[in-house]
Amino acid sequence: MANTEQSKKRARQSEARYAVNKARRSRIRTFLRKVEEAIASGNGEAATAALKAAQPELARGVTKGVLHKNTVARKLSRLASRVKAVAKA
Repeated sequence: MANTEQSKKRARQSEARYAVNKARRSRIRTFLRKVEEAIASGNGEAATAALKAAQPELARGVTKGVLHKNTVARKLSRLASRVKAVAKA
């Protein structure tokens, strides 16, 4: 349990950051789910549009420290190749 004023404040700040980061992760997952659903439906245009909308959200997750940049690069690369395959078919 936090005893000093500083440790109490750090605990409050930690809870606030946790809530913000949780909301950001949830938002990112929503965008990723929309891309996945568009790919599953086989609609190339919708998948491309969903990917274009998801890219800045993922990049924002990196700049805010929620996700690692290599993780985002890997996810985007894999999604882009899957969207390209759907759009071609």
